Amino acid sequence: MLVRVAYAGICGSELSGYLGHSSLRVPPLIMGHEFSGEIVELGEDASAINPALTPGQHVTVNPLSCRGTSPLQERGLDHLCPTRMLLGAHQPGAYAEYIAVPARSVLPLPPQVSLRIGALTEPVACGVRIGELAGDVAGKDCLVIGAGPIGLLALQNLQRQQARRIFIADLDPHRLAMGADLGGVALNPAVVDVVAAVRAATDNMGVSVAVDAVGTGQTRTQCVAAAQTTGAVILSGLHEETSSMPAADIIRREIVVRGAFAYSPANFAAALNLLAENAIRLDPWIVEAPLAEGGAWFERLLVAPGNVSKVLLRPAEDAPV
Repeated sequence: MLVRVAYAGICGSELSGYLGHSSLRVPPLIMGHEFSGEIVELGEDASAINPALTPGQHVTVNPLSCRGTSPLQERGLDHLCPTRMLLGAHQPGAYAEYIAVPARSVLPLPPQVSLRIGALTEPVACGVRIGELAGDVAGKDCLVIGAGPIGLLALQNLQRQQARRIFIADLDPHRLAMGADLGGVALNPAVVDVVAAVRAATDNMGVSVAVDAVGTGQTRTQCVAAAQTTGAVILSGLHEETSSMPAADIIRREIVVRGAFAYSPANFAAALNLLAENAIRLDPWIVEAPLAEGGAWFERLLVAPGNVSKVLLRPAEDAPV
């Protein structure tokens, strides 16, 4: 089916593709996988696959879909299925006026969710997945390294799960201020030793769960060092595809290290529900810009994002809002 794109977000994975550091995003390619829009045309089998869809409907789209079946898909883990395809990586993405999408991946927006907010469903789903993997954190201390969109959304999902305190670290003072505004305990690595500060605040115990939303060798090592013995480290950031890890410390303190990749279909649906309930936010730090200014925004986000949580590109000025 065909969707006219209203808003398409810029993700850190697309910044990596822009730099040529992503094995998934190889030119020539139209990127963009976080988006919302209006249904323009239904495909031949769209109504049979998803009877809720009609032309003119405002929707968001799960950009991950499977082309076959697997035991992982049968468990609801479509995002880990070996036949998965990603819009904006394996297929043309949403940095365009129109995008062709599978009908089974389309979710109508609830009446109270605007197209602007609906475009946030995909990154919110990443935060939901991190929270799900973190498990029971009620009354426990956590750490999130990286106050970009995924870090801020992970923070809010851990809060929803009743974490006691959530330390959040970032070198950018503007992004760190966003984390503090959302209720995190802000730590600037340029000013304090993050691991030492966390351990001092927890009587040298460390945190129950440490989330790396950056993805460098340094931040991964910091998460391990900040985690308590038998605690968990969740790796979400992919800034570096490979890096060294302090294996001896992980082994000797029986720390659980696991990846958090994308989201399941259930996580995606839950994310849309959270947005409908106004339970998650990236405002007031969202910026809208024409798609023609996308290159300039990519450059800014790479160098000094400043007081911006998410950039939403608009492919057409007269697109639905």
